[in-house]
Amino acid sequence: MKIFPKRINVKHVIIVSMQEYQIKRGFKTGLMQRMTDGLEKYFEEKPEEKNGHYIISFGSFKNLDASLNEKGNLLIIDTESDSEIYDKYPEDEADKIVMDTNSRYRKYLEYVTGYNTKERKKKAADKVKNNK
Repeated sequence: MKIFPKRINVKHVIIVSMQEYQIKRGFKTGLMQRMTDGLEKYFEEKPEEKNGHYIISFGSFKNLDASLNEKGNLLIIDTESDSEIYDKYPEDEADKIVMDTNSRYRKYLEYVTGYNTKERKKKAADKVKNNK
């Protein structure tokens, strides 16, 4: 029997996540342009393009890969967290970087999809509910 600690030190965990985001009606026009412009606007990074994927590295993201599905109606985001951020910076500074990255990411998603955080959460919950 394995015993797990009550708290896990998340400072050295690599988090890889892939999410699909629906696009609000009226936001599909110019979607590709908003997807790429938003990376520069919110992360101040010019993305590297590889086969329709736009990739940046910023803050607590080791990689953020933005693309569209084949139909061009879903935003696909693949992220990998920088597991060494707490080794590179003092804890309070690293916390600020993580919070800033998270804030920019939420603003980016709203800019591209047209849905705010609350609306995206509801859409995701509805999708899970409908798939059962």
